[in-house]
Amino acid sequence: MAMQVPAGNLLQDIYYPSDLKKLTEDQLEQVCQELRQYIIDIVSVNGGHFAASLGVVELTVALQYILNTPYDQLVWDVGHQAYGHKILTGRRDQFHTNRLYKGISGFPKRSESIYDAFGVGHSSTSISVALGMAVASQYKGETDRQHVAVIGDGAMTAGIAFEALNHAGIENSNLLVILNDNNMAIDPNVGALKEYLTDITTSKPYNRFRDDIAHVLNKLSAIGPDAFKIAKKIEKSIKGTLLKRSNFFEALQFRYFGPIDGHDVKHLVKVLNDLRDIPGPKLLHCVTTKGKGYALAEKDQTKWHAPGLFDKITGEIKKTKHEKPQPPKYQDVFGHTIIELAEQNPKIMGITPAMPSGCSLNLMMKAMPNRAFDVGIAEQHAVTFSAGLATQGLIPFCNIYSSFMQRAYDQVIHDVAIQKLNVVFCLDRAGIAGADGPTHHGAYDLAYMRCIPNMIVSAPMNEEELRNLMYTAQQDDMGPFSIRYPRGNGVMVDWQRPMKAIPVGKGRKICDGEELAILSIGAIGNEVVKATTALNAEGYNPAHYDLRFVKPLDEALLHDVFSKFNKVITVEDGCIEGGMGSAVLEFMADNNYHSQVIRMGIPDRYIEHGEQPELWAEAGYDANSIAEKVKSVVEKRNTHTIAS
Repeated sequence: MAMQVPAGNLLQDIYYPSDLKKLTEDQLEQVCQELRQYIIDIVSVNGGHFAASLGVVELTVALQYILNTPYDQLVWDVGHQAYGHKILTGRRDQFHTNRLYKGISGFPKRSESIYDAFGVGHSSTSISVALGMAVASQYKGETDRQHVAVIGDGAMTAGIAFEALNHAGIENSNLLVILNDNNMAIDPNVGALKEYLTDITTSKPYNRFRDDIAHVLNKLSAIGPDAFKIAKKIEKSIKGTLLKRSNFFEALQFRYFGPIDGHDVKHLVKVLNDLRDIPGPKLLHCVTTKGKGYALAEKDQTKWHAPGLFDKITGEIKKTKHEKPQPPKYQDVFGHTIIELAEQNPKIMGITPAMPSGCSLNLMMKAMPNRAFDVGIAEQHAVTFSAGLATQGLIPFCNIYSSFMQRAYDQVIHDVAIQKLNVVFCLDRAGIAGADGPTHHGAYDLAYMRCIPNMIVSAPMNEEELRNLMYTAQQDDMGPFSIRYPRGNGVMVDWQRPMKAIPVGKGRKICDGEELAILSIGAIGNEVVKATTALNAEGYNPAHYDLRFVKPLDEALLHDVFSKFNKVITVEDGCIEGGMGSAVLEFMADNNYHSQVIRMGIPDRYIEHGEQPELWAEAGYDANSIAEKVKSVVEKRNTHTIAS
């Protein structure tokens, strides 16, 4: 049950930013201390993302103190760091329900608050959004309206962020991009941009210079546009000399300010106040520490990104104690299995877009650093990079969360499938993903993958099947191969069994039955097993088949099913529009069968956040729902038979 905790002396009277503005600047440091402690208190007992929000406490307070939100538009990128924002914008007393079923969202959400200018969950969208807002305000004559995008250095590596910067530089819109530079996404950042930002933050001559230039330019802008233009040219020349290279952001026609200490709230207030009056696109570079104010989170930022429940005093992360060994997480099965396969097959490579610990590719990165790549938050690049590897005879296992793969759909089609390249897509977090909610549910991959020519689309029911599918996918000339599996633990303790190839497009019978047939695909089939076990105890006798592949379908199995059963139920942890159930209906129609097919899966609406079992039940395809549906169908049939 969610636990509420008391707020500090100043924070308890802050419900909205208007309350924050009543305080003096000298009181803001205490507000920051209380806000940081409140986040620690709540997250330690209720769970959620942690280190990211601690790192932007001062920035959050300064922004809400200076901006006139919600009139001024404040856009948070990703949203992991927006807990402080939520607490200061009317949701402090609901914050203990954060990410819980029927509680507030863990991310900014337009339908939740007018202070959430844009809904986010996937990274790197903030600059594009804020620029669109700024251009709209300019068009409507709202010259006093501020537009601020807060983006992390990890999110800045995505292509859409570069595209937005490129466009924003030619618009004379009132846009401020705040680069929250903590050298971290969920895992440590990678790439040339990281090195560039490090150069800026460690250049002593440059840092001495930047302390004065913003104030001078602000004064010159008041004198007139000509003085301001001359000063800008001088500043640009000096910046380039001190950094020994062109300033990347200045080259894109942004006014660059920083780097500044992102934990000095009074200085942040001063700088943000100055920047309000400087026209055009601006970028403020803030250096912060992820996990700031909680020593353990500062020391191990990846571990404390979302640690679960913990003792806030000792830092001990609370784990459920089990008397018996427990099944592993599917992601860990992937992480260990790819190493086993790579040891046997030198062609295998591992690729992930900034989720090495989340998908467990970090295990391969440690064991085989020259064969595993974190390419940054860049899903499109990850797919096409994999395609390039495949053209040279290598077999890339490209591991991307199902929801994030949507960002690279064009690349899957054009760069992989059309060219029949053997790229293995391992889609983690497929199906209902849990507390992260609709932006992270992997609802659509079965539907969007099965319509692509040359693509093999599969889903394992358990850990052994995952290993066997991975083994199958790296066979010669296999072509594009998709394997989807869910978030969380599997069902097998004894899972490290010898691997074997599975015939592509071959399903299997789980149990015989007489009354009707249930067809499932993937790990949700274990809910079907629970349902059939309970039904058998009550005298019902449904058959159960695990398709394993939605493309190609096991036509022999389906012919057998439709020749025996006039009632068929399909169950999938994915959208029912275009998914496995739709494929079965298409097969039935194409082959002139006339059975009744009932589809169970994610309905045609967005499912909110909560624990997976809660959401399966809400969507109507947990074990109880499946059992009740079987009873309903069987009893209706029996009633009809008696009446006849």
